[in-house]
Amino acid sequence: MKTEHVMIALSIALAFATLPSITQASSSNPALAGLNTAEAPRVNQAVDNRVVSSLSNTHLAFLSHATAAGNVDDAMPMNHMQLILRRSDQRASAAESLIAQQHDPSSAKFHQWLSPEEVGSTFGVHDADIAAVKSWLTSQGFTVNGVYPNKMQIDFSGTAGQVRQAFHTQESRFVVNHVTHVANAGDISVPTALREVIVGVAGLNDFHPQPLNKTPQVTQFDRSKGKFMLKQTTATTPGHPAAVNFVGGARGLVPYDMQTIYNTSSLYASGLTGAGINIAVVEDQDMDVSDWPNFVAQFGLGGYGGTFTQFQPQLTPSTGNCTDPGGNDPFSESIETVLDSEYSTAMAPGANIWVATCSDSNSTNFFGGVFAAADNLINNTNAAGRPNIISASYGYGEGFTDAASKTAIDLMWAQADLEGISVFISSGDSGSNPSYNGSIINGVGVDANSFATSSNDTAVGGTDTADVLDGTTSKYFSSTLNSVYGSALSYVPELTWNQSCGNTLAATKLVHTTALQFCKNALIYDPYGYYVTSESGSGGPSSVDAKPSWQRIVHGAAKDQSRDLPDVSLFAGSYGGYSWVILCTGYYPCAPNFTTPTVLEGGTSLSSPMMAGIQALIDQGLASDGLSANQGNAAPTFYELARNEYGGATGNPPGSLAACNSNNGPTGNSKCVFRNITEGGNSTQCIQIAAFSQVTPDCYFYGTIQNFEQFYGPTLVGLTATSTTKYNSTTAAYAAQAGWSFANGLGSVNAGNLLTAWKKFVNAP
Repeated sequence: MKTEHVMIALSIALAFATLPSITQASSSNPALAGLNTAEAPRVNQAVDNRVVSSLSNTHLAFLSHATAAGNVDDAMPMNHMQLILRRSDQRASAAESLIAQQHDPSSAKFHQWLSPEEVGSTFGVHDADIAAVKSWLTSQGFTVNGVYPNKMQIDFSGTAGQVRQAFHTQESRFVVNHVTHVANAGDISVPTALREVIVGVAGLNDFHPQPLNKTPQVTQFDRSKGKFMLKQTTATTPGHPAAVNFVGGARGLVPYDMQTIYNTSSLYASGLTGAGINIAVVEDQDMDVSDWPNFVAQFGLGGYGGTFTQFQPQLTPSTGNCTDPGGNDPFSESIETVLDSEYSTAMAPGANIWVATCSDSNSTNFFGGVFAAADNLINNTNAAGRPNIISASYGYGEGFTDAASKTAIDLMWAQADLEGISVFISSGDSGSNPSYNGSIINGVGVDANSFATSSNDTAVGGTDTADVLDGTTSKYFSSTLNSVYGSALSYVPELTWNQSCGNTLAATKLVHTTALQFCKNALIYDPYGYYVTSESGSGGPSSVDAKPSWQRIVHGAAKDQSRDLPDVSLFAGSYGGYSWVILCTGYYPCAPNFTTPTVLEGGTSLSSPMMAGIQALIDQGLASDGLSANQGNAAPTFYELARNEYGGATGNPPGSLAACNSNNGPTGNSKCVFRNITEGGNSTQCIQIAAFSQVTPDCYFYGTIQNFEQFYGPTLVGLTATSTTKYNSTTAAYAAQAGWSFANGLGSVNAGNLLTAWKKFVNAP
């Protein structure tokens, strides 16, 4: 279409945009009482494709260091991109203010949640501005698939050539870590007339985050030993081959164990099982639907009445951006999906589990199917189609996320909070940088999971049970399994989940030295670095999102301006790979007495759905007292409750800070809501390979591997730290500490005490 024709076509939208301001739709919702966010359109000049403005940070900066592999063909389809709209500062501020009131028990707007339509009409972009943007997209040859009810995103499709022409950026191929990706090579530009209402386009690159679970282990149960024997050889502890007795097998924990450790079993006895609460786990691949009933039957959960549904969530009318990813079979199912569905049920056996899946291949959006599944659920205009709780076990660092995708994520979780949906996100599995998912940090520094750094979700980190390293297993676990294969006797003291030589408790207990010396010793026993790892629960500060006020109020809070992760932590794995949870999969179903091979699994992908299950019990407990079954973001309440136990950010902490130390065990902290984890930390190993010509910041290098993995040549090896010149408890990235920490947030929870304290906080009868 010629430019003059574009100008004529868009003059209609401009005429609409210059009409007087229209007040938002009236609503009887008390949350909107006295709130007026009416405003005039911001597109107030003709849209001229010859006058454009660049939008900063709309391409991935790190690709400047990647290997270019040529441009894509102009005909390449670019399906279901999301044009992210920029709402006005007034509306953004008003939304933030309302969320604070929705979480304040003294406010008249406490727990007065909104619908997606109310979010859109009150806080979204003006209809006239949306019309102008839609008209421009159509004029550029794109197909507009739909505007979301939140009025903050437009789903549209086209080709790489249309993207190049309209947004003045080239879609190219890049090789990163031996994998070819598609991404825009530079920042996008848009007509200057539209600049004020466009953030950017989510969907110009195909860097999809990874599920945050460990590599599953196939095992065979040895009844004589009461242990699971690994089918594949597992590496022994670096620098101390006999540190953990792998020959004796691994420990497979089951729902009963998690229920005992985190005290959900006491709530079942009072009739609280999660009944009536809908937990959605959002995924990009299906699972074999026979797994869940097998899991429920194997572990005695069938009497609680929980349900399971696997489906593809759609908008109304549908944009077509969520198609079935496949995998509903034993051979191609996602272990991540199995883990999320089964262990949300493990903690809330009466809840309704929604497995919401969308295919990655239907979209080039950064978070692909996971983003689409969550976004479509949150924007479902039928209240029955929106869950009470969402759990997402995927992630990537903010350094690997473009500005438009990050904005889309944060807007999505803020909308969920406005609607009362509680969102839990895994913090990551590689210490101070979640992007490596358990592999080795190289070439980048401290980072945080971009999917979790919104102030409207709750990030869940990882812990390990301390009994193995402490030599106290017989105190906390029975030597025989009960009828549902459980052995936990009580709460078990915890430390930060960290499988590297940076594990301070392992260094102390196993070789009576510091973590730094433990790592140096490892160079002797492991000269090629085969056992170097960054596998650990993740935590760190956001470089994008500001610290919410509620995260400043507790003892130990980082004195920074960043949204910090994690908020809480639950079991994710163990040092040396000794303790795992048992999955029932399609290919390896659970058999009575485990007479057939069984899958063991872990990671913060386990922690998040378990915390979602605990929240379901809280929701049901509050609903039974006549309160809302929706609680919105759990984190603000967590920090208020933690302040009562740990003390505020300033002044001397109360005696309950020491009393609630996880090390005190089951009787020492039986009255605590949170178990403060002060052992260990998530400082892990990091490397710098000379042949790659990459500099790894935030790493204290302690040695050199002459030929890393007998392939990469000379490689510096170190521990993640906030200093490159010294390494100790204050520079390690990051050490556990009293109060909140980057290692474990507020620590783990006692579900029974959490409900009691929550009821008191919200003035439940």
